[in-house]
Amino acid sequence: IDMYNIPLPHKPWIETEYQGIVMENDNTVLLNPPLFALDKDAPLHYAGEICGFRVHNGPSGSSSVQFEAVVLDRSTGEGLVRSKEPLDCESQREHSFTIQAYDCGEGPDGANSKKSHKATVHVRVNDVNEFSPVFVERRYEASVPEGRLFDRIVRVEALDADCSPQYSQICFYDILTPNIPFVIDNDGNIKNTEPLDSKRQRVHTFWVTAFDCGKNRAQADAQVVVTVKPSCKPGWIGWSKRVEYTPGSGSIPLFPSLHLETCEETVWNIQATVELQTGHIGKGCDRDSYSDRSVRRLCGAVRGEVDLLPPPSPAANWTSALPTLPSSDSSLVFSFNGSTHVAMVPDSIAAAISGDHFTLQLWMRRGGINTQPPTNQARGNRREEETIVCSTVKNDDSFSHYSLSVHGCRLSLFYWPDVSAARPVKFLWKLEQVCDSEWHHLSLSVQFPSVTLYVDGVTFDPALIHDNGAIPNPAPRQRLVIGACWGNDWLNQRQITGKRKYVGGYRGLLSGVTVRPGSVEPHSVVECLYACREGLDFGDLETLGSGMKVHVNPSQSVLVLEGDDIESFNRAVQQVTYRNSLRFATPGVRPLKLTTSLRCFNEESCLTLRQLEGYLVVLQPDAPQISLSGVGPHLARPAPEFEGPRGVPLFPELRIVCSLSHVARSNPRADKVKISLMSDAVAHTLDGCEVQPLGEELNPEREELLVDMDALRERGLEIINTTAYIAITGAESISVYEDVLRSVRYRLAKGSARFERRFRLSCSEMNGRYTSNELTLEVNFLHSLDSLYHPSHLLASQQQFLHPSHHTGELSGHTLPNPHRNSVVPGAATVIIMVCVGFLVVMVILGVFRIRSIHRRGEGARGGSKEDSGQWDDSALTIIVNPMESYESRMGISADTEGEGEEDEEVVESPDDANDDQRIIIKKEGRDGHPRRY
Repeated sequence: IDMYNIPLPHKPWIETEYQGIVMENDNTVLLNPPLFALDKDAPLHYAGEICGFRVHNGPSGSSSVQFEAVVLDRSTGEGLVRSKEPLDCESQREHSFTIQAYDCGEGPDGANSKKSHKATVHVRVNDVNEFSPVFVERRYEASVPEGRLFDRIVRVEALDADCSPQYSQICFYDILTPNIPFVIDNDGNIKNTEPLDSKRQRVHTFWVTAFDCGKNRAQADAQVVVTVKPSCKPGWIGWSKRVEYTPGSGSIPLFPSLHLETCEETVWNIQATVELQTGHIGKGCDRDSYSDRSVRRLCGAVRGEVDLLPPPSPAANWTSALPTLPSSDSSLVFSFNGSTHVAMVPDSIAAAISGDHFTLQLWMRRGGINTQPPTNQARGNRREEETIVCSTVKNDDSFSHYSLSVHGCRLSLFYWPDVSAARPVKFLWKLEQVCDSEWHHLSLSVQFPSVTLYVDGVTFDPALIHDNGAIPNPAPRQRLVIGACWGNDWLNQRQITGKRKYVGGYRGLLSGVTVRPGSVEPHSVVECLYACREGLDFGDLETLGSGMKVHVNPSQSVLVLEGDDIESFNRAVQQVTYRNSLRFATPGVRPLKLTTSLRCFNEESCLTLRQLEGYLVVLQPDAPQISLSGVGPHLARPAPEFEGPRGVPLFPELRIVCSLSHVARSNPRADKVKISLMSDAVAHTLDGCEVQPLGEELNPEREELLVDMDALRERGLEIINTTAYIAITGAESISVYEDVLRSVRYRLAKGSARFERRFRLSCSEMNGRYTSNELTLEVNFLHSLDSLYHPSHLLASQQQFLHPSHHTGELSGHTLPNPHRNSVVPGAATVIIMVCVGFLVVMVILGVFRIRSIHRRGEGARGGSKEDSGQWDDSALTIIVNPMESYESRMGISADTEGEGEEDEEVVESPDDANDDQRIIIKKEGRDGHPRRY
């Protein structure tokens, strides 16, 4: 072709890449650079013209479907790219495809047309602000403490669905509610413009809106609620300083509304220690108020203990030199100073304790009253062991030795099973109770080689058992010392100088030191005897949250809670309770302490909580009213009955009733009404009753009180029988005491009857804590008229009128006035005056009749004998009735019957007393033989 000078055809040419934009919801694409196709064959017809553009798939393979390219001018090759449908920026913001131009070829049919290379087209869809902002939350809430300015309290957020940054971004927020102390920035952060006050306004509520950069407002506004909390102070909230406990309530929560506030401080460990101080209540805590012997009987303990520190008496004089201190439970407390205060138990008492099986029990308080025993001793100034009990015991054919000592916080038992052969063994216990200056009960059961220690009813195993090696053998001689131990040269010094040298003196208080040979007590009995009846406890362990731990010490005076979650910890604290199983709990104040320790991730800024102090008040319990009744104020019996071998029962119809007094209100305005409710007799236990003669003490030679000793021993009761009183002691039911007291009899020796005797009866409960009413009984002795003929019978003549011989009933029902305390019948002085006046009248009348009779005999009777003239002429005798006869008739008293062989007239003089001028003149009638009293 070149050879014939015919030009070759050329391919069209376009740019290699185009950038285009199209408005959302439009289809015309504006390209840069503009779309033009060039062909070097121009201006040839067809071959130099551009017939069209083809759109090919881009990298994604699908964009070409949405676009097309058209030729606007064939000669210039100008073209246009457009979308087949309106584009959505939110669906797809950018599109890519390729485009290719082709010419018209060699003729109208486009044969042999030429194509250009493919050019890449990038189309970006421009956004239209068709969407409004929408808040993520319709309601925003926040809580802040009062009194502070915050950089941000809460952040609100709104979103716009437009695809472009211009219209999809939120340009600013606005608070719609006016006059509030809050502002909001363009990022949606809300803060306060002034310190908030919870008292002025607790909750702030307002509305906010949002605008995008196209100034479209949010479709719906958002609500913001800000709660103002009172100033947050880390610590316990809801602490009640005073907690009241009503006896008989069982267990009560100590902290029902208590919870811990950490003010959003992150903690990972919380430990709280609750301490209840009961050292001032009795011996360390509230226990049964009965005596030790009564408590042992109630708990079923084995009998046979020997009291090594009994109350000083002529029979127990080895404790007379020891100083004693008062005790709230009426027990005797002995003080030891570590040097001169030592009790040497007599050999007769020590001999009753033998064998290698025994139980040693005692109450102990180290350091006395105001002295704290040192727990650590500096080197060079080490104190020796303080010996509590030191004893050498004689067995069948050998001697054994033991000593109980304390040193610091250690308790040791030095035991030598055979002082002549075996080697000693030492048992050691390390106990806080030994050195805390509080009362504790120790029960040491030795059943060698087994040794069991109970402290306040809790078992402790020995921390160390070792052989002390070569130690000088104790002398094989039985002896027992309380408060120290004898030295090695004690025997020689005693033999030479008569002095005793003691070592290892004990400094502190001791009480109730007893030893009982034989089998050891069961654990249940020891726990019943000496366990505290009050203490701290945890309500329900099943409700304890995960990760929580609870620990209570043996005496239940300290409770420790530990956990890592505040909510679980708060629920656990509210479950801490105080319990007191005694029906008549000891009233008073028990101090309470709560100590809290927190551990935080940031130890430098961890919270430190102060110790809380309060007190538990045990209210006065409803006092039981012990009422003695069924015995009249007077008991009259014939004197011979009191002189019988069994005497006369003093209280045959005694009734003992125990009741409780409660205070109730029928309505809030009503006054207090005291209601006495009968209580179950089984639930009440008496521990002592006393019968005491009033006035002079009993004369053992003339009178005595008799008690059924077999019945006392059978019921385990004890008796103290003296001339001043009879005391029956021991914890027993009311019915038992009724039976025992009904059997108490009063007996007189022959010829020892007196006018009257008065006795007083009283009973007590809880070791004398509650006492009954004092029942006074006046015993009257009824004397017969026959007793007047016996000169040895000391009776006043007026008693013959007041106590006729045939009257055997009681005078407990009479109501005559009684101006004299020792008179049987009230108004005796009046009766005596009446008798004297009656005698005077009788004598005057008799004198008148005698004068008249003599006068008549002097005038008419001359031949009569001398004897006749000297005899009593009673032919005209008029009987004058005794003024007391009406009283005697009312009392149902009949005259004594006399024989006819006696003298016509008898005059009986009364004993020498204040009324020695009175006479009883008895005149015998010959016909009926019945006497008359004048």
